[in-house]
This record gives sequence, C-alpha cells and structure tokens, in this order.
Amino acid sequence: MTLPESMRAVRITEHGGPEVLERAEVPVPVLAAGDVLVEVAAVALNNTDLWTREGAYGRPGDPAARSGWRGPLDFPRIQGADVAGRVAAVGPGVDAGLVGRRVVIDPALYDGPGPDANPVGLMGSERDGGYAEYVTAPAHQVHDMTDSPLTDEQLATLPTAYGTALGMIERGRLGEGETALVSGASGGVGVALVQLARARGAQVVALSSGTKIDAVREAGAHHVLDRAGDVAGQVRAAAPEGIDVGLDVVAGRLLGDGLPLLREGGRWVVAGALAGYEVAFDVRRLYLHNAQVIGSAMHTPRHFALLMELARRGDFRPLVAAAFPLDQAAEAQQELARRRHVGKIVLRP
Repeated sequence: MTLPESMRAVRITEHGGPEVLERAEVPVPVLAAGDVLVEVAAVALNNTDLWTREGAYGRPGDPAARSGWRGPLDFPRIQGADVAGRVAAVGPGVDAGLVGRRVVIDPALYDGPGPDANPVGLMGSERDGGYAEYVTAPAHQVHDMTDSPLTDEQLATLPTAYGTALGMIERGRLGEGETALVSGASGGVGVALVQLARARGAQVVALSSGTKIDAVREAGAHHVLDRAGDVAGQVRAAAPEGIDVGLDVVAGRLLGDGLPLLREGGRWVVAGALAGYEVAFDVRRLYLHNAQVIGSAMHTPRHFALLMELARRGDFRPLVAAAFPLDQAAEAQQELARRRHVGKIVLRP
C-alpha cells in the first residue's frame, strides 16, 4: 500500500471554545520502531475532548489553571482518544501480519510496563489522537478486532467510555448478583456502566433525567430513577437492602448523599465530577460500615484487554447516537456539550 504524504486533520492551537478547532492538512505521522500506523475508520468523542480543549483539568495546587488531562499541552494538538480503524503500515520490529487488520487502540499512556500499570496520559491530550485520517500507536496497545461483530463506529466508542466503565467495575470489585447504582446513566460512560454491569450479572439501578429514562432502561438497567426527584428515597425503594457498589461520574452532592445507601462493606467508585469536584460527607459512614471511596481514572492494560475480549464476543452493543464527518468536529463537540443524546457521538474521516 502506497501511503500519502499528507492527511486531513482537526487540531487545536490553543485552549478555548469550539472555534479553536481548526481543519488542517498535515504530514502523515512518521512510524517509529515498535509503532503501527492506523488508518482511522471512526473516532468517538468524549468529555475529555471538551475539557482538554477548554483546558479545564487544572493542576495540583492550582485547580483554575488551564491544562490538558495530565498537564500543559504541546500545541498544536490533534484531539481524539477513541480510534477504530485498520493497520496501514508497521514500523521496525512489528509483525507485518498486522497490516490490514481491523483494530482498536488503547489510548492510555501508562506509568510503566505490566498489566496493572496506571494511565498518566491520554492520546488526544498528551500525544496526537484520531481526529485525522491516520494516527500512530505502540503495537502492543493495538488490539486486533477483525472478528468482532461490532461495527467500526461501535468499536470506536469503547476505549475511553467503556474502558473507564470497566476500570470502575473492576476496581469496585462488582460481582454477580450484587446491586450497582449508576449515576449519569445516559452519558457515554453511564451507558457503558449499565451494559457492562448488566453483562456481569449485577442488578443495575440507574440515575437519569426524565426524558432519557426509557433509553437507559433499553440499555439494560433494571431500575431507572429520575435524578430530579428524591434520589435517596427512590434508591431505597428500588434496592431496600442497599447498594453494593456506587459507580459515580457525577460526584458533587451525590457522593455525600449516596454513602448512607451502601450496604456493609460497600464501595463507592468515582471517575468524574459532572456535578462538582468539591464534596462533603460524614466520614462515619466509612469507618463504621467498612465502606470505601475509590478513585478510578480510566483503565489498566489488564482491564482494556478484558474489554476487548468482551467486544470480540459481542457481549454488549454500544449505542451510537450520531455520526459526523471529520470536518464537522466543532459541531460534533457542540452537540456533545448539549447532552441531549444517549450513547456516543462519533466522527468519520
């Protein structure tokens, strides 16, 4: 296959609103030893795209500082963590048999080798991502999904949202027959939590808004509660024996209100702060009941490999809410920010 010298991409050259997303013609990335070049078939959007573009992550000791996922960005930066596509070429030291295979990229930059390494960076923030026709990635983080029954668009929804969700479920040690409470259940991570917890054999109690309740129920939740109502009362009615694991991307007041809903030895896993990152709770709800509050940032390599195996078997079906062409990345991000959809929004180069 003869590769082009240049490609279409959408990148940011500074932090700001959707207007800082610019279309550009840039060189096709150069392959390094151990890397593969992936021709992008679909790339999914995430809240990380919005917050990285805005510089909304803050820094330790300076929460108002403009920052990417894990620190200052090197501009210009091509966004997009979630890539499904086909291997177009391989670098030195990589098996040429990968060329032509349908793949998903693990977008995390890890703090070391091994199956339990922690993510300390993200494609699309700390390195260029998939808002482009081509992207490079280390070969050991490219997973062959040729035999998966999922479409390219469905595969693209997996890395960040479903990786984050499975990381939460694994760190929370959710087991078959346990009851899970899912907050923000209509968003990308929320739908993933509902589907993956259901596939694990858990009872799923989900929180959503009134207009999205039916869609969340169709995604697999056993009980869907209206977040605008008396949340604690609704949870107690749906799960009178309590919650084993809280799977929370909302935080804010919900964390303090939710801890008393846990059963003895329950776990509350936090992977987002849509309702605010400053929280208050009665610490007695922890030490008197052997409860745990667990922070969860994305996934480990072991979690991601497990997710890919589930996807190869087709154990769940991701929801694709809308697809936009690459040159409408700004419009797609605006649609994501409106939060009117259920599932994931994707771009197609």
